[in-house]
Amino acid sequence: MIGILVLGLLIWMGAHFFKRVAPEQRAAMGDKGKGLVTVLLVVSLGLMIWGYRASEFINVWYPPAFMTHINNLLMLVAIFVFGMSATTGRLRGKMRHPQLTAVKIWAVAHLLVNGDLASIILFGGMLAWAVAEVILINKAVPVWDRPQPGEAKKDILLVVITIVVYVVVSLVHLWLGVSPFGG
Repeated sequence: MIGILVLGLLIWMGAHFFKRVAPEQRAAMGDKGKGLVTVLLVVSLGLMIWGYRASEFINVWYPPAFMTHINNLLMLVAIFVFGMSATTGRLRGKMRHPQLTAVKIWAVAHLLVNGDLASIILFGGMLAWAVAEVILINKAVPVWDRPQPGEAKKDILLVVITIVVYVVVSLVHLWLGVSPFGG
């Protein structure tokens, strides 16, 4: 099943990289290209989830128990940073790639608490993709048009939304039988 996981990662990366490495071909596809990329991303997510969940547990290293706390803190930061991409508050424009930065934080957090081969492939692969994507974007568009900051009250809303999303993500993990709090 590791092969299915890897296939999902490769489709995910290919669908995202296509726009950066072949912009003329992607533009020529118009709106149909958006639909194709969406289908590829949904298929890739399905393959990654299926491959990850069905993979044999092959332990590579044993994470210490305290890493759970570091993971949880990093996940809170990842959700907040991801939300910065949609905020209209004062934090708007503080970071060029908040969603990709959030993926990197998410991947590192999960690598700290999962020492099995499938986890290393999944989270390491997503980390490598996010790093490569930032490099490709910065190469294609070297000058960033930084948005103007908005009102501070929108940042407070971002904090509230971050906490709510964190609780929901934790509950989904518990529902799936994976305790994000150790034990």
